[in-house]
Amino acid sequence: MSAFNPILYKTTTKQQWQAAAKAWNDWGGTLRSWLSPATEVMLDMAQVETGSRVLDIAAGAGDQTLQAALRTGAGGYVLATDISSNILEYAAAAARAEGFSQVECKVMDGEDLALEPSSFDAAISRVGLIYFPDQQRALKGILRALKPGGRFAAIVYSTPQNNTFFSLPVSIIRERAQLPAPAEGQPGPFSLGNPGVLKRALSDAGFQDVEERVAAAPLRLSSAAECVRFERESFGALHQMLGGLAEVAQAGVWTEIEQALTRFEGADGFTGPCELVIAVGRRAPQAS
Repeated sequence: MSAFNPILYKTTTKQQWQAAAKAWNDWGGTLRSWLSPATEVMLDMAQVETGSRVLDIAAGAGDQTLQAALRTGAGGYVLATDISSNILEYAAAAARAEGFSQVECKVMDGEDLALEPSSFDAAISRVGLIYFPDQQRALKGILRALKPGGRFAAIVYSTPQNNTFFSLPVSIIRERAQLPAPAEGQPGPFSLGNPGVLKRALSDAGFQDVEERVAAAPLRLSSAAECVRFERESFGALHQMLGGLAEVAQAGVWTEIEQALTRFEGADGFTGPCELVIAVGRRAPQAS
């Protein structure tokens, strides 16, 4: 078994999101209906309000960026950052379409934030921190970027057993591609999902008054086939895992995944079990 290579992993991650950018953006309506309630909780916990300066890490196509901009108003500022230039183009276009002149997009590695220290009132990250190889480096960089008393809030998936819409495909792919289970500390969808793990990560990075909540966020679609299309088109992590299989073999895996996901179909369509952890921490206020 080869050792985990964080540089190769990040290179592959960037390539996958460059390729999946349009599909992820095209599924924006699904993402909004699915994740909007949890996003509002995240923004509440980060205390994003009128006039706030907000940093969005791993912003993707910017759906949560726009939700933050709605709160800040024209007098605020929201900086959307991501490792993928392609996906940020969609975020920038969406901000222009909404008339949000307070939104700026910059290509930036979340583990290497080239930002003025103490320059943001709040920071957010929606289902992005889990994919960082060095989560502590990222968190400490976010802490530096916050003003004293500023807050950072993040959303991550909880445990595999409570996110079977995603963990079931992951387990099937892992078995068919003969991939080992990720070692503790390696990035991945559920790397911060066990109770207290995200809270401890924030505390270890130097955040104070850390709070963690759990929220149900079922993924509702018309069918298992639509869920597979959603994941197949836009979930970069699954494509990374499938990369070692031939195209024909990959098609067979997706068919198996669809069959497995039919267990979540009912009279009202497909309801994929999903549970999120939302946590917040605060940078220490300036000593008086």
